[in-house]
Amino acid sequence: MKVSVKVPATTANIGPGFDTLGMALPLYNTVTIEETVLPGTGVEINVLSDGFSIDEFALEHIPQDENSIVYKAVELLYNSIGQSPSELKITIKSGIPVSRGLGSSASVIVGALIAANELLGHPADDLALLSIASELEGHPDNITPAFVGGLVISSQEDDGSVVYRKLDWPSEWAITVCVPDFELSTDIARSVLPKDVPLKDAVFNAQRLAMFVEAVHTKDAELMRLALKDRLHQPYRMKLIQGLDEIMDSFKHDEDVLGCVISGAGSSVLIISKKNNLDKIHGTVRDIWASLNIKSEIRTLNVEPEGAKIVEE
Repeated sequence: MKVSVKVPATTANIGPGFDTLGMALPLYNTVTIEETVLPGTGVEINVLSDGFSIDEFALEHIPQDENSIVYKAVELLYNSIGQSPSELKITIKSGIPVSRGLGSSASVIVGALIAANELLGHPADDLALLSIASELEGHPDNITPAFVGGLVISSQEDDGSVVYRKLDWPSEWAITVCVPDFELSTDIARSVLPKDVPLKDAVFNAQRLAMFVEAVHTKDAELMRLALKDRLHQPYRMKLIQGLDEIMDSFKHDEDVLGCVISGAGSSVLIISKKNNLDKIHGTVRDIWASLNIKSEIRTLNVEPEGAKIVEE
C-alpha cells in the first residue's frame, strides 16, 4: 500500500502574531509512504527537488535516516498504538524552500503523520494528529495552516490540544514572498530572542495582534499598516537577514505597501500590499539583494485555502 499527501507551505508570525498567526501558501511538499514487501529492509527516505531552483543544494543537508523529522513523526504515531515502523519507503518531493521560514519542516511532519495514519487504518483523528504534529514542531503556528489551510490563529494548550480559528484573508491584498539564497535555521533565529521582554513590548504586540484581526475582518488597510509591527521577535532577528533594513526602509512611505515582515523565523521576507505596482515591489527587493550579491526568487501568491490532502501519485 502507498499513500501520498500534498502539503502547502506556510508563513508564520506575520508581524505581531509570534507563535500564533500562520498562513498557508501555494507551494507544496508531497510526502509518500509506501509499505515495502522485503522484510528487514528498514526505513528508506529519499528527498527529491520539485520547486525553487535556489534551494536544490539545501536538500543535501536534510537527514535521510532515523534523525529525520519525517521518521520521528512516523515513529511517534506507530508507537502510540504499540507498533514500530519497519519496511517503509518514504519519498519527499520538495517544492518548499528549506530553512527559509516557509514551513518546510511543518509540511513534512503533517504529510508524514497523515500518510502513516492512513496506512495504519486511521487510529488517530485530525485533532490528535494536529496535537502530535505541534508537539514535534514545538508550536502550532505553521502546523495548523499546513493541516487546514488558510489564515489561522492557533494556540497549543497545556494538555497538548490545539485550539484554532480560520480567518478570511482580504482578496484585495497581495502577498509577495521574497526568498533569498541563504538559509536561516529556526534554532539560530530563536537563539537571538530574549528570555524576557519588557511589559511595554508585550502590550504593544497585544495591541497590534488585536488590530490585525480587526483589519482582516474589515479589510481596513490603514489599520493593517499599524498592525504589521512587532517588538517581540523582528527587532532581534533583523541582523540575521542581510538587506532587510534596506528593504523595509524602501517601502516605509509607499502607499501601496501595508507592511514588510519576516516570514516565520526567516530568511524569507513577506510583503503585504495592495495589488498595485507589484513589479516595482519585486524589482526593489531583487535589486537590494543583488547589490549585496544575494540571489533571490520573488513570487506574489494567493492564500492557499486548502490544507494537506491525500493525492494520487
